[in-house]
Amino acid sequence: MDLFRHTNATFMLLTGTSAKVASNRLGHSTINITMDLYSHVLKDMNEDAADRLNVVIYK
Repeated sequence: MDLFRHTNATFMLLTGTSAKVASNRLGHSTINITMDLYSHVLKDMNEDAADRLNVVIYK
């Protein structure tokens, strides 16, 4: 069951669902719990955003 929960959380964050909404849907008592558990997903998203911005700027 934890695999599905983790997959759901990861997909929500990767598809742009706000961390607050994801936290609420996962039943976490605070957004900090969500951020602590799934911050690795956001790191990857930040790197992707930086790469995309570099393409636009240095095109």
